[in-house]
Amino acid sequence: MPAQLARAPRHLLVCEKGHARHPRSRHAAHVRDHAYSCRVSFLIPECALLPEVLKSTIADIGEYYLVRNLSIHELVAHEFIDAFVKKGSCYALTYNTKIDQDNTAALLPNGKLILSVDKDTYEELGLQGRPSRYSGKKAMRYIITIDLTDAGFHPESKKHNRVLWALKEKKPLEFDFLLAWYNTGAEGSTLMSYFSKNQIRALKPKITFSTLRDLQCPVLQSNDLQGKPEESCSTEELFEWLGAVLNQVSLDNNSSSFLSTYCCPEPNTVVEKAFLCTITGFIIPEKIIQLLEQLCCYFGEPKLAYWLTLTVHGFADSPVSWRESEHGFHKGGENLYNFVIFRNLDYWLQMAVGAHDDCPP
Repeated sequence: MPAQLARAPRHLLVCEKGHARHPRSRHAAHVRDHAYSCRVSFLIPECALLPEVLKSTIADIGEYYLVRNLSIHELVAHEFIDAFVKKGSCYALTYNTKIDQDNTAALLPNGKLILSVDKDTYEELGLQGRPSRYSGKKAMRYIITIDLTDAGFHPESKKHNRVLWALKEKKPLEFDFLLAWYNTGAEGSTLMSYFSKNQIRALKPKITFSTLRDLQCPVLQSNDLQGKPEESCSTEELFEWLGAVLNQVSLDNNSSSFLSTYCCPEPNTVVEKAFLCTITGFIIPEKIIQLLEQLCCYFGEPKLAYWLTLTVHGFADSPVSWRESEHGFHKGGENLYNFVIFRNLDYWLQMAVGAHDDCPP
């Protein structure tokens, strides 16, 4: 077998544990560091009916916007920066673009505009950047980072005028964008009114509920990530099992199945009912943090469940994964994280990426 076929692509799973009520817990910070999420799922064993407070949190997940044919120079206009970037958390991500083939862009809530462009576009723009880490020995893709909140990026500055000229006149770039904005009650414009001259549409995340019956669940101990034979399962075994459950893979280990012979790791227990909710769309970290907090509060009253999970998938074609770390597609563009929240509010956090990503923070 050729050596290049024998080597499987690197996948990375980072695990840590903590307590949700510890004053130095970083669980919310990890969520904030992952800006672009397309799917959020939570699974609650031994639950047939969702509490009203969780239903309200899901209903309040918020809408987002799809703007067609938006010129990227509009995102560096000082009117947009003053109205949205400096008055809350503004998220923008190119829609239906492929990170390994197309020019793509993303606006982070810290005001950094990230452009991932091919070599020809990079040379035409003439803006300072760096070669992509994943474009091979001969750079065919470049990353340009523009800090919209930099003190030197004011409307009369040479830096602002140079960027605006490059994006508006020298090499205009136009994309369909997903947009969302989170602010804490500040008055002012809305994205819908600001882009009223563009083709803009408000969208709501798609929410599905399902009840899983007679589900085999791994036995977990919150203080033991590695697991112990015949006592508890490891964090890696839980992660694999959860992937099967969320993708509706049978756990029967049926030898006649052509799809899967996977079975639940041991030791395990069978729960009569488990509640699964999946939210798909452009879901911002602030809303995920609110949902995570309510899931922690779920154990405020006695429950049969010993643990529950919250799984968040990032966009496969986003230019970044965590913080400003460059993200590539390679085989599948994986970037996701999962919380296992225990009854005593201990938690496991699992962060996973594919071959074209840095180690999660």
